[in-house]
Amino acid sequence: MANKTLFETLRGKRVPKTNARNQEGAPAYAYEGKQLLTQLASTGCLNQTFYAGAEEQLEAVLAVCDEVEPEFIAKTALYCRRRGNMKDMPALLCAVLSVRSPRHLAAIFDRVIDNGRMLRTFVQIVRSGAVGRKSLGSLPKRLVLRWLESRDDEAVFRASVGQSPSLGDVVKMVHPKPVTASRRALYGWLIGREHDVEALPEIVRQFEAFKSGATREVPDVPFEMITPLELGAAGWTAIARRASWQATRMNLNTFQRHGVFADRTVVDLVAARLRDPEAIAKARVFPFQLLVAFREALAEIPASITEALQDAMEMAMGNVPVIEGRVFVCPDVSSSMKSPVTGVRRGASSAVKCVDVAALFAAAILRKNPAAEVIPFNDVVRPVRLNPRDSVMTNANVMASLCSGGTACSAPLALLNQRRAKGDVVIFVSDNQSWVDASGNRGTALLQEWTAFRVRNPRARLVCIDLQPYGTTQAAERDDVLNVGGFSDAVFEVVGEFAARGPDPSHWVDLIEASEL
Repeated sequence: MANKTLFETLRGKRVPKTNARNQEGAPAYAYEGKQLLTQLASTGCLNQTFYAGAEEQLEAVLAVCDEVEPEFIAKTALYCRRRGNMKDMPALLCAVLSVRSPRHLAAIFDRVIDNGRMLRTFVQIVRSGAVGRKSLGSLPKRLVLRWLESRDDEAVFRASVGQSPSLGDVVKMVHPKPVTASRRALYGWLIGREHDVEALPEIVRQFEAFKSGATREVPDVPFEMITPLELGAAGWTAIARRASWQATRMNLNTFQRHGVFADRTVVDLVAARLRDPEAIAKARVFPFQLLVAFREALAEIPASITEALQDAMEMAMGNVPVIEGRVFVCPDVSSSMKSPVTGVRRGASSAVKCVDVAALFAAAILRKNPAAEVIPFNDVVRPVRLNPRDSVMTNANVMASLCSGGTACSAPLALLNQRRAKGDVVIFVSDNQSWVDASGNRGTALLQEWTAFRVRNPRARLVCIDLQPYGTTQAAERDDVLNVGGFSDAVFEVVGEFAARGPDPSHWVDLIEASEL
């Protein structure tokens, strides 16, 4: 008689064999083709992560770009910039298109390269030779010229923050032909050549007058241009009054140290700006950026401002779905999640770790779905008591404090199976580097436990939110599993639609495919 253990009748879907190894050398499922590109583009910041270096990420992106058609590369760049708020990766994809398909680059350039920083990054990547060319070439040069010509003098001046390359360096590369005296003078000023000072745009003359000490009135220019100068409390107060939403968030402690918040009217103005829904939307803020500002705010900062940060967080989480049925959220709190979510960059690493983002996602789901159960895990389940009525900030801090140990992504599902739990949606937020529960290659432990869970809950759906660009998952794509990557609030929209619409394993890729070029 045949071996009954080997040939036992399986209930539910068969667990597929694994086809890859993750960064810990444990069995996993590889993302492939379009799914891999979307995952790398939505999570990769081309910086050192816990497991992968910047060079590895670059090589992985370039390799997969050779496998997919240029149209999908263009749509991915557009999605990751406009919906995912990414910076370096969309610029890299545009640089790839400058070689692979210039016509697709032309179709998306103005929508992806939408500010001075993005322009400088694109030029820097092309000039580096990383994508196979070291000069801009005719079409990219025309696109850069169009970018400059489509902006007025003040917009060009405001885009001139930053170096390596500077906007002046870009001007030298593309040789724009000014059609007005003010633009001719501005280009001369940018590249350090002789120019007609009287013809400079008014904003530039105000800036130069302030720099020289000819006036003490602080000009309305990007704050990065004047913060290196000697400014008193009055100067910093003027900056605070006019600062953009993002500049305000990033400089709260600086404003406090320079006495800005001694003026109650400025306190009220800053608090109102931080909780302004239109300003939040325009700033394209990552929810985790608010968590950083809240955590790092000096104790002396007025309470109304820190409260405004919490209000802003609730608004920034506007895409968090209300999910029907029983929901379980499983944030990974293992040691690898201590890695900065945007990678390590010398002198400029994000203070936000992957665990912070995982905890933030879980807290946000709980806020909108008070009956949801949150099950943090590392190599085991880490029990925690959370109050759905507490702020997202408070609950996120509680979960992030648990970070330690190894990774067993199957642990929460194993617990639910032991309890014979009923449920409709299970959401994991992780870097997918499970290894404590590794065994053979006949399917990951997570997918085995999920298959058992589905026997009791045949309509249940599994969502795996991936936070790092490692190229593998613990749950293979199938009709009841959605793998989605990224750490902007756009991820919530994808999760909400999948939970509401039911099985659709390629929904994330389909969403990108639907983009209009």
